[in-house]
Amino acid sequence: MDNRQTGNAVGRAGSRGHTDMRAGRANLVGASFALTALAYGLARFAYGLLLPQIRADLELDTVVAGWIGSAAFAAYCAGVVAAFFAVPRSGPRAVAVASGLCATLGMGLMAVAGSAPALGLAMGLAGISTGLASPPLAAAVACRVPASDRPRANGAINAGTAAGIILSALPALAFAEAWRDLYLGFAAIAAVVTLWLWRAMPGHAPEAAAQGKARAWPRGLVALSIAAALMGVASTAIWTFGADILRQDLDFDDERIALAWLIMGAGGLLSVATGPGANRFGLAAIHRVSLTLMALSMAALAAAPLAELLPHAAMGLFGAGYIVSCGALLLWGIALFPHRPDLGIGLPFLLIAIGQMIGAPLFGAALEAAGTPLALAGAGVALAVAAIPAPARNRIRNAPRTRGGLAGRAKAQETACHAP
Repeated sequence: MDNRQTGNAVGRAGSRGHTDMRAGRANLVGASFALTALAYGLARFAYGLLLPQIRADLELDTVVAGWIGSAAFAAYCAGVVAAFFAVPRSGPRAVAVASGLCATLGMGLMAVAGSAPALGLAMGLAGISTGLASPPLAAAVACRVPASDRPRANGAINAGTAAGIILSALPALAFAEAWRDLYLGFAAIAAVVTLWLWRAMPGHAPEAAAQGKARAWPRGLVALSIAAALMGVASTAIWTFGADILRQDLDFDDERIALAWLIMGAGGLLSVATGPGANRFGLAAIHRVSLTLMALSMAALAAAPLAELLPHAAMGLFGAGYIVSCGALLLWGIALFPHRPDLGIGLPFLLIAIGQMIGAPLFGAALEAAGTPLALAGAGVALAVAAIPAPARNRIRNAPRTRGGLAGRAKAQETACHAP
């Protein structure tokens, strides 16, 4: 074989290798998108939509239903913290598969639950699944996706939340009475996604030596914490009380509420543009635009009695603003912790959840004392304050450097991530 033939053979092998790598990355992003939709949509949000039918069948009062929801929240926080420790030790695959298994078991138990304790255990497993989901996905993206493409990949994965809301709202809209059958179907979907994750996820996170030493307290962490917590505080206006406002203030029935959630999920699909938008306009701009959309949703809901379309516009604006904001915050966190992307993505989500824990009773008290318009105005003020701290404009473009340059770091990560 002459030199030309040898060169052609090497070129074809390189081309096949490049194609295989791109296919592997697409498979990883697809599986990660599916887990996000599963954990944040089917396992988490379907409960609220199906709660009236669940309460009627199991004869649950409001207090018990609220405690079950709180158990899911506490389990979510525990899952996030557990993922911080588990990802570096066990790798993205093990933690992502654990998330899928918890979702499968939780929703399977939901389908057969005959009492409040069984329902609480099921929702606790679902909450753990949601908490475990995001950190390993960020670590997997850091393993398999080039630095320049990571914001786009993480933004696309975060859009799975919107898809999950849609997938939970559609059957709730059509088959709410058959909630047990729905959860059985959701569990089957979860089992398939779990198998997909086993095949698509890398086995090990990058070794600490390959990543370099991370700063324990990076500059900008306080700003991120304030922004994420205040966004969480304000978001409870819709996540916790939105259905009650639609039902009590606007006389929405269960079907119209499910339709509103479907519109919210459709609006959230805008989040696929979070990464490209942050690259083009800067992460600070996307962060502030997303909070502005959320504030506009509060205003539209406060003014909803004035026009028939305003409640639906409010849900669409909130869905777009909330999920884009989550995407912007996770990109901000990854920029602060480039050597621990699991921590970078998990910390903002934990702070959002803590904000929601604080915000729910505050908004409830404001709703009771001042009424819907003033309570929603208070949520808008919290969003305005959350928009003050912001990341550096082009922070996500700056890949961390180590000895040997970017190529050396990429090679070290590739070796560590693909270890058996």
